[in-house]
Amino acid sequence: MLAYIIRRLLIMPILAFGVSLLVFGMYAMLGPVERASLYITDIPKNPEALQRIIDKYCLDCPIYVQYWHWLIGQRDPDTGKWKGGVLLGNLGWSKTAQRPVSEAILYYLPATAELTLWTVIPMFAVGIWLGVLAAINHNRFIDQAARVFAIIGWSFPIFVFGLLMLMIFYARLGWFPAGRLSDWAIKEIISGNFVQYTRMNTIDALLNGRLDIFWDALRHLVLPVISLSYLSWALLLRVTRSSMLETLRQDYITVARSKGLPEKVVIKKHARRNALIPVATIGGLTLIGLLNGVVITETVFNYKGLGWWAANAALRLDIIAVLGFTLFNAVLLVVGNLVVDVLYAIIDPRVRLE
Repeated sequence: MLAYIIRRLLIMPILAFGVSLLVFGMYAMLGPVERASLYITDIPKNPEALQRIIDKYCLDCPIYVQYWHWLIGQRDPDTGKWKGGVLLGNLGWSKTAQRPVSEAILYYLPATAELTLWTVIPMFAVGIWLGVLAAINHNRFIDQAARVFAIIGWSFPIFVFGLLMLMIFYARLGWFPAGRLSDWAIKEIISGNFVQYTRMNTIDALLNGRLDIFWDALRHLVLPVISLSYLSWALLLRVTRSSMLETLRQDYITVARSKGLPEKVVIKKHARRNALIPVATIGGLTLIGLLNGVVITETVFNYKGLGWWAANAALRLDIIAVLGFTLFNAVLLVVGNLVVDVLYAIIDPRVRLE
């Protein structure tokens, strides 16, 4: 197992290098003026001052020199201070957030992490349960109903489903509003009497003993969680059902049944674990996608997380912020793939020997 993890860790730098080349390739398509915003907050209107900035940071140098400076940074010739590159977290300045891109990511990440936390539990629990239930009742009513449920969920555009949820449960019934918090709860949080330990509203509300704020934050989470979970249920249901059906046809399942083992033991101990191998891959990548910031869902529900910020940055042509968000997503995907590979090996020991 240790050797398998070491092999995967050795591959990570190669993947990270390839990702950095792709992101820098997009960055290099910008002109020197746009790239200057990686180092300064405001582009000077004086052409001579702008040219001095371009010369100082080698923004018109050969492409390999620019990549080196972008990656590790360089020493400011005027002040002598070292200005780090992306390896040290310098992703540039976000005009949309009015702060460095790295700080903007850390600022909006807790909101997306909170949405992911509340989505992942029903996503995996319901999706896998429905998939297993459909497989063991193959071609019966439960299976047919689950397949219809999955087809509708997979073909339903998430923004349409989200708007439909808002129209029914907010505009008509007034139960679950958009956003992250109500105005009164925001005032309570910024009043100074509320300690923000994690900047995840539901968790911080419990830590502060404020059940009223917890309930308000939970009400705002219901609709985006349902929208994300329904799409994920459809995907996990289909993958789990197909994998479970294939597993139930294997010879070792027939042998287990011929030994007189109860059907529940055959399903839980022998079939389900092996059927979860592809589900672990799909589920892991889905979870990474949620952590990256679900742009459409957060925009529809005005939920101010990473996806909401990235969408606003794109609308305002905040290119540096979009590229920083892209690089963050890429790094998270590389790390997430490593976690999925390790989880794959834990579920199926045969993978370690390949």
